Amino acid sequence: MKQITLGRTGITVPQNAFGALPIQRVLLPEAVKILRAAYDGGIRYFDTARAYSDSEEKLGAAFDGMRDKIFLATKTHALTPEDFRKDLETSLRNLRTDYLDLYQFHCVNQCYAPGDGTGMYECMLEAKKQGKIRHIGVTAHKIQVAYDCVDSGLYETMQFPFSYLSSDKEKLLVEKCRAANMGFIAMKGLAGGLITNSRAAMAFMAGYDNVLPIWGIQREKELAEWLSYMDDTPSMTPDIAAFIEREQAELSGEFCRGCGYCMPCPAGIMINQCARMSLMLRRAPSKAWLTPEMQAEMKKIEGCLNCRQCAAKCPYELDTPALLKKNYADYQRVLAGEVKV
Repeated sequence: MKQITLGRTGITVPQNAFGALPIQRVLLPEAVKILRAAYDGGIRYFDTARAYSDSEEKLGAAFDGMRDKIFLATKTHALTPEDFRKDLETSLRNLRTDYLDLYQFHCVNQCYAPGDGTGMYECMLEAKKQGKIRHIGVTAHKIQVAYDCVDSGLYETMQFPFSYLSSDKEKLLVEKCRAANMGFIAMKGLAGGLITNSRAAMAFMAGYDNVLPIWGIQREKELAEWLSYMDDTPSMTPDIAAFIEREQAELSGEFCRGCGYCMPCPAGIMINQCARMSLMLRRAPSKAWLTPEMQAEMKKIEGCLNCRQCAAKCPYELDTPALLKKNYADYQRVLAGEVKV
């Protein structure tokens, strides 16, 4: 497996990194076991966030006493300098370290810059001067905000959704990062669960020499799959290329990525699952999506207020209420046996 250098940070690791959002869903002993197995298998870069409940604490427990052997990246969703400093101290405490290799503004709606009146970028500079962080990064879901952050020259890394379903605008972002000597960290490499062929996903990433994918892992079986690519890294064969082309044709147009930034819904709708139900029924084992509990969740769509808060918050600018209604109609047809999945 090739080594990836994150731009001017100089951080160089295998092109196979650990996204630690999912480990908040497992108990501490299991999380520690998975994280240590990831390290033993060659993974050296671990990405988490203050917003991921106890994910940081699990990383801290797993790698206590091993700080010089791994790279730790986390994020703050703070909107004020006061909350920024609180988040940073909490993250350092949880991760059992006195410094972070990379600290990122989490899912920004603007490009924070010195003198913009928010004081946020100044907080990053202050933390770097104090030795609490080594590099400054940013994560985004809105493409224009991401472009602005790259063009500013203020950030050392960009984290953005990227997979073989990405558009030309997202591929341009990768190239802009390359030109700016800015590290590119790919989140949602499986498009929120819509991509089920990990070999094709890895082959796509391997075609880029400046992209570090962080795979969301919460099970040993999942980890084993990614670790198997350390020595047997998939390459882009004609068969895989043809498969990806079929996938892109099937998933072209507007679809929900399941990021959840539209939540919470005033009507209690589980938007990040319900707005993509048609795709999930056809691309994943359907049994779990047809339980009485999930039927009850889908029925909540009938109570949609059409307030359009979800559409306003969607980083992909989707017409979410329309997607919900479309998916609900399809779901009802499946339940009635009119459509087979």
